[in-house]
Amino acid sequence: MLYIGVDLGTSAVKLLLMDEKGKIHNIVSKEYPLSFPHPGWSEQNPQDWKEKSLAGIKELIADADKSQIAGISFGGQMHGLVVLDENDEVIRPAILWNDGRTTKETDYLNEVIGKDKLSKYTANIAFAGFTAPKILWLKEQEPENFAKINKIMLPKDYLAYVLSGVHCTDYSDASGMLLLDVEHKCWSKEMLEICNVKEEQLPTLYESYEVVGNVKPEIAEELGIPTSVKVIAGAGDNAAAAVGTGTVGEGRCNISLGTSGTIFISSKKFGVDEHNALHSFDHADGYYHLMGCMLSAASCNKWWMDEILKTKEYAKEQEQIRKLGENKVFYLPYLMGERSPHNDPKARATFIGMTMDTTREDMTQAVLEGVAFGLRDSLEVARSLGIQIERTKICGGGAKSPLWKKIVANVMNLKVDVIESEEGPGYGGAILAAVGCKEFASVEEATEKLVKIVDTVEPDAELVAKYEERYQKFRQIYPTLKGLFQELN
Repeated sequence: MLYIGVDLGTSAVKLLLMDEKGKIHNIVSKEYPLSFPHPGWSEQNPQDWKEKSLAGIKELIADADKSQIAGISFGGQMHGLVVLDENDEVIRPAILWNDGRTTKETDYLNEVIGKDKLSKYTANIAFAGFTAPKILWLKEQEPENFAKINKIMLPKDYLAYVLSGVHCTDYSDASGMLLLDVEHKCWSKEMLEICNVKEEQLPTLYESYEVVGNVKPEIAEELGIPTSVKVIAGAGDNAAAAVGTGTVGEGRCNISLGTSGTIFISSKKFGVDEHNALHSFDHADGYYHLMGCMLSAASCNKWWMDEILKTKEYAKEQEQIRKLGENKVFYLPYLMGERSPHNDPKARATFIGMTMDTTREDMTQAVLEGVAFGLRDSLEVARSLGIQIERTKICGGGAKSPLWKKIVANVMNLKVDVIESEEGPGYGGAILAAVGCKEFASVEEATEKLVKIVDTVEPDAELVAKYEERYQKFRQIYPTLKGLFQELN
C-alpha cells in the first residue's frame, strides 16, 4: 500500500509518497507566498495551501499505482488562526505562528487572567504565537470578522477539511492553541469562556493516528484516487517530525532545524515545566512531550544568505569555516522575536563582537552558532528539571548541513543521530497515515520498523569545552539588551 504525507510548512508544502516498508517513492514541494502586512505580522492565504497541496498531490502520484493509495495524513505549521464562516468560506488570511501582533492580548492572559490559572487550565502560559491571543486580537480589532466565525481551525486541519469535509484537529496541534486541557485531552471550558468561544466553533478532537473520514468524491475524482482513501488527523509539525525521526515513547529527543527551531522531548507521563519556559503538549503517539521553540532557526540562515549575502550557495558559504569554538562574533537569532525560553515578541536579532578583521565566514558561522546556542537555552531548562538527555535525532532543512550538525553536537554536548529520511514532518505524516490504515498496531511499532539511523555525529571533548565558554558569554547578551529591545519597538 501507499501513503501520502503532507508537510504544510511556512514557505512551502512538501509532500511524499511512502510504501508500507517506509521506502519513499517520490517527493514534491510547492512554494506559496508569505505576507507581512505590518512589522511583526505574518499571514498566509489558506486558498494557497489548498491549491498548492492539490497540485502537489497530483504531481506526487502521477506515476504511481493510484489504486494502492490507502491514506493521507499531515504534519503542519502550528498555532495559525484559520477562521471559517457559516458557509465554510475563509473569512480572512490566516494569522501564523510567527506573528507578533498579540503583545497586548498575551500580557492580558498572563498578567490579568494569570499564568497560574492558564497553566492549570491548559498546562501552558500565553505566548504571542499561540492561537488564543490571536482570537482575542480578532475580537478587539476586527469585530465584524469575529462575529462571522463559525469554525476555528489550524492550518493543516483546513487541508484535512478540504479533503474530507470534516472539521477536525488532533491533540498535539490543539495543544498549541491555549484552548486545550492538555492533561485531560478536552477543550478547556474556562479558556473558551475567556476567549468568548463556543465549543461548537471548535473542531472535533482526534488522536493523530485516527481516521477522520474518507476523501470526498469530488476530490477523489480530481486527484484520480479511490474514494476509499482515508484521511488521518495528523499532527502539529513538531510532533509529526518527532514521529518521522522515531522520537516516541519515553525520554527521547529530537532537534528540528526548520523555519523555526525546536527541541522536543517525548514522555509517557504528563509533566509541566513550572517556569513555563518549555511547552507541555500532547504527542502524536498518544502520550506527551515537552518542547522548547525558537521562532527563527533555519530562517536565520536563509535570511543571511538570501537577503544579505544575496546567494543561494549555502554549502559553499560554509566550506571555509574551520575554527569552531573560537569565533569572536555572536549572533542573537531573534528575527521574529523569541518564544522559548524568553517569551519576548520584542526581542530582535543582532550581531555583536565584530572587529576590523571579522570575515564573511565569521558572520556566517555566528548565525549557525547563534541558533544552536538558542536551542541550548531550552535544553538547559530541560536539564534543570532533571531530564537527562545523551543523544538526539535531528531533522529539518538545516540538518542537511554537516557543519551545522557538528556545531549542534558540540554546543549541546549530545550525540546527534542522523536518520535515513530527512523529511521529518512529511515522513511522520505518512507514518501516521499507515498507522491509521492499520498497517501497524501503534505509532511506536511503526517507527521501530521504519525509522533507520544512518550516521551519528559525536561531540568532541575539546570542542565541547570551547563551546561551553562561548555559550556562557552568549547567554549574557539577551538579558543585557532586553530593556533596549523594549525601547526600540
